[in-house]
Amino acid sequence: MRTTMIFAAVAAVLCLMAGQMAYAQIPDIQNGSPETVADSLFAADSIPEGYELVDSVVYIKASPVDEDLAGENIFMVLPKTIMGDPADVKVHQSLPISTAMNRHFSDNSGRQISGYRVRIFFDNSQSARTESEATLKAFEAGHHDISAYRSYVNPYFKVTVGDFRTKSEAMQLLQKIKWEFPAAFIVKENINYPVVDKNNAVRTDTVKVLRPLPVELVEL
Repeated sequence: MRTTMIFAAVAAVLCLMAGQMAYAQIPDIQNGSPETVADSLFAADSIPEGYELVDSVVYIKASPVDEDLAGENIFMVLPKTIMGDPADVKVHQSLPISTAMNRHFSDNSGRQISGYRVRIFFDNSQSARTESEATLKAFEAGHHDISAYRSYVNPYFKVTVGDFRTKSEAMQLLQKIKWEFPAAFIVKENINYPVVDKNNAVRTDTVKVLRPLPVELVEL
C-alpha cells in the first residue's frame, strides 16, 4: 500500500513538472519573446489558443566520421566479409597492442588539428557584438553545410567559417563568398575534423513548431 502511494505521488509530481515545462515555453507576443517554440511537449489536441502547428525545416550537420565505422577499428573491420565475398581475413595480435591502440583513440577523440578557416568578421567597435551576431546568422542562413564560429578575444569579436585541412580548400570558399563578405580573409588556426562526405555535409528534417496566429485572426 505504501509503495503504491509513493509511485502515485511520484507520477503526480512528474505530470506537474511536464505541465510547467510546456507552459513555460509558450511565447508571449506582448513581451516580445521568441515567436516559435518546439511542439515536442504539446499533444496535437492541446495546442494553446492563438497558436498553430506548422512545419519547419531544420538542417543537421553530418558526422565528421563515417557513422558505419563509429566505435570500430581496423582490426574489427578487416575480419568482416561482405556476403558472397570469398575473402577470409584473420588478425592475430597480442592484447597489449589492441589495448594501446584503443587508448590512443580514446585520448585523441576530441583532438583538434591545425588547418585553415575564412574569417568574415573582425572588429572591436562598440557595435561589434551585435554586428558579429548578425554576420553569423546571415552566413548560417545561406550556408547550412559550412560550420561557423563566433568568438571574442579582447578586444575583438570574430566570426570564422569552415574547417579545411589545406589553404587551397579555404581559398575556394573565400572566392565563393567574397561578394557577400568583401573583407573576408584566410586564417590558420586549430580546426575541427572536416566531414568525410563534403557533398552531403548536412541533412534536412521537418519538425512541427508552434507559431502565433496573425493578430487579426486572434482578434476574430
